[in-house]
Amino acid sequence: MTSSSAPDGLERPTPAARPVIRRVSALVNAASGSVGVGAAEQLAALVAEFGYDLTLWTPAPDEVAEAMRAAVDDAPDLLIVLAGDGTARLAAESCGPDGPLVAPLPGGTLNILPHALYGAQAWPAALRATLDSGLERPVSGGRVGGHSFYVAGILGAPALWAYAREAARKGDFSETWRRAAHALRRAFTGDVHYVLDGRGQRQAEALVLINPIVSKAMPDKTALEVAALEAHSAREIFRLAFNGLFSDWRHDPSIVVDAAVHGRAWARHSIPCILDGEVHRLPRKVSFAFDQRAFRALAPPQTALASV
Repeated sequence: MTSSSAPDGLERPTPAARPVIRRVSALVNAASGSVGVGAAEQLAALVAEFGYDLTLWTPAPDEVAEAMRAAVDDAPDLLIVLAGDGTARLAAESCGPDGPLVAPLPGGTLNILPHALYGAQAWPAALRATLDSGLERPVSGGRVGGHSFYVAGILGAPALWAYAREAARKGDFSETWRRAAHALRRAFTGDVHYVLDGRGQRQAEALVLINPIVSKAMPDKTALEVAALEAHSAREIFRLAFNGLFSDWRHDPSIVVDAAVHGRAWARHSIPCILDGEVHRLPRKVSFAFDQRAFRALAPPQTALASV
């Protein structure tokens, strides 16, 4: 951003220029948490009010990745995503810092990244404000073992509870108990060893890596927040696994909070991991890093940010 001289001799920032947008692509997944029937038509009508050319994708859940590739390959100036948190992550990763601007609207269950960009409002209001006065905003993120995240990642045994939770949601109770038993066998081993920014080696049950855009603990927004879980009871494992990032868990004595630009983690077995709500299985040894400019979002100025 450039600056100009003011009468008092101080430098004043010049208001950012609005990006040039001619072509818009939108991907709408009606099966996502808070999208619903008729959302695609409503979105198209709203975009038409602003006179933009729109290409609309409405894929089935198992066709989202293919549709995302097509939408990005179409090289729009702006990619609007109305879907779940995992699809928002996929859009941000697909566009990166040099691709189209991204507007990840709140269409999922948690909507942590959309709320950080647009505040806690419904997607039509967020989209209207974005199209009316949106500015380019570089958004940070992180990478773990070649995978990107833009909200948070959980590395270690607590991530195994995600498998049990998904089985329970599907009503498969035998699979739920099998997954839960496996998670308990892996718990309380202190299996995750890690090093932050080249400092001394530590050990924990799990690491939580949090993008500073959604962190209360990182006011300067220049590094990942790293919360190490040093639990020794099932109570703490259940709290992290099922309550996630939405309680006062930082104040618990079993949590150690730090910050890092990069780091390494390793374990005796492959490392279970949840990245922005999606489960991954990582190798025994992984590196992670903070990315100051992971992708470019289009968002209204002076948006009230949500934090966790």
